[in-house]
Amino acid sequence: MYDIIIIGGGAGGLTVASGAASLGAKTALIEKRESLGGDCLHYGCVPSKALIEAANEIHTARNSSYAGIDASGEVDLGKIMERVNRSVETIQESDSKERFETMGVDVYKGAPEFLGDRKLKVEGDILEAKKIVIATGSSVNKPPIEGLDAADYWTNETVFQQTELPRSLTFIGAGPVGLEIAQAFARLGCDVTVLEGGNTILKKEDPSIRDKAMEILSREITFITEARVEKVSDGGKKVYYTKNGKEQSLETDKLFLAAGRKPNTEGMNLTETGVVLDDKGFVHVDDTMRTANPHVFAIGDVTGHMPFTHVAGEHGKLVVQNALYSLKRKMSYETIPWNTYTTPEIFHLGKTREEVEEAYVYETRLNEVDRFVAEHATEGFVKIITDRKGKIIGAHAIGKGAGDWMQPVVAVMNRGGHIKELSDMVYPYPNHPAALEAVSGQYWRLKLFSGIAPVLSRRYLKWFL
Repeated sequence: MYDIIIIGGGAGGLTVASGAASLGAKTALIEKRESLGGDCLHYGCVPSKALIEAANEIHTARNSSYAGIDASGEVDLGKIMERVNRSVETIQESDSKERFETMGVDVYKGAPEFLGDRKLKVEGDILEAKKIVIATGSSVNKPPIEGLDAADYWTNETVFQQTELPRSLTFIGAGPVGLEIAQAFARLGCDVTVLEGGNTILKKEDPSIRDKAMEILSREITFITEARVEKVSDGGKKVYYTKNGKEQSLETDKLFLAAGRKPNTEGMNLTETGVVLDDKGFVHVDDTMRTANPHVFAIGDVTGHMPFTHVAGEHGKLVVQNALYSLKRKMSYETIPWNTYTTPEIFHLGKTREEVEEAYVYETRLNEVDRFVAEHATEGFVKIITDRKGKIIGAHAIGKGAGDWMQPVVAVMNRGGHIKELSDMVYPYPNHPAALEAVSGQYWRLKLFSGIAPVLSRRYLKWFL
């Protein structure tokens, strides 16, 4: 009898396994794939960022004529993917089966099946535990498009094994991951088209951020919005879609499926556990990450809550406490940031302006910040949203490295802080976070240089200076 069994060796599952074992719990980890690490390591965060970096280096070299440099030659996608996979292999060492076994975790390979609310079968082994954590993640959603089954398309799970660069690449879907990879291939030299069923991209972003991203990315990518893909033919080389009630088509060398994710809940016989799924198949959990079965928890993408690696990690930390010690600590998403790693990057924290009925908005353009001016990287801006008392309730940015230099806002907002705290920090000149100094300075200008404050100041200076 184990104290805890974790199903799934991705970011969330590994967090629970290492935490539980370190606290002395008898722990088992089940993973159906050959390697631990999950989608983030093998098909998502790590390889995509390695690809983006390589694409950006090539893009920079090709656009360095101002310095007298003339870069030429064809991109060797195979060599790029070798570099990408070296990054994965290096990080894989930290997520190896041997490392977790050294911690005291029993690692089982196979697809588990529930035999009861706390009993599992894995490749002939029968396992029981006091608590079980479902951390099976998500996988590529395959929409019901005619001809798709016969098409030779790429996904985030197959793209990093490719060696031939297509002349043209068409993406179905304009989510963050799809956009990151789409821009990378555009920078490698592909003619990239993105088909999106909605009327815009990045629907969850602040409208002004979304509009700026669309403006910038449209220079490298062809976007066709409000396009409903109906059919593909010729092995995926011809795509038929409906726009404004008219059927249209385009030809492409390769198709890329980026139409969202679906939860990995099939085949586990969850009906034996009392676990409840929603209408899309995601595991229903409460704020403590418990399912309808109090002995079973679920974390990460499989819950449908903010499908990010860092969120799965936070879920995992919480579940270690709640599962092992029967606590009821709750997960909050109000101060969880996320980043879209296009160029420029897009940072999101808290509420957008359209989600708040009454708010104060402070905004600074990056062309007002000396470091960005020096680097000729002035496209973008930062926006801080506060309540009437100055408490930060949202922060958004688009700009070079925004995911890094916006982190101080996360710290301030986490403790319920005020925008003036950003102004109180000292920013070594010239650096990127000075954008926060500039935007928070607007709060003080509003307070000190309008209304009664300047009137009182003039009177004081007149009579007492």
